[in-house]
Amino acid sequence: MGMPVHFASKKAEKLKEPGAFNVVLLNDNYTTMDFVVDILIGIFNKSSIEAERIMMNIHRKGRGVAGAYSFDIARTKAAQVHALAGQYDFPLRCEVEPV
Repeated sequence: MGMPVHFASKKAEKLKEPGAFNVVLLNDNYTTMDFVVDILIGIFNKSSIEAERIMMNIHRKGRGVAGAYSFDIARTKAAQVHALAGQYDFPLRCEVEPV
């Protein structure tokens, strides 16, 4: 007889490893809060509530983690942030750093 489904799913959750690199958005005095929220929703697939929370962390603390990913995905997302910010003439920057 196999394991009950709820035990098997718990075990699978424990085996799933988080990404190894954070994409961290940095605060500046020019990028609008709305644009940061749009970036978090559009590039990082955050809900509007989660995007608002992260944006406020960035605003208050100077930086905020947008998500944790493998290195290649983190680097790609950072490049997307920089490209989109550039299109809208915002100086929004982000960094990729180990978790």
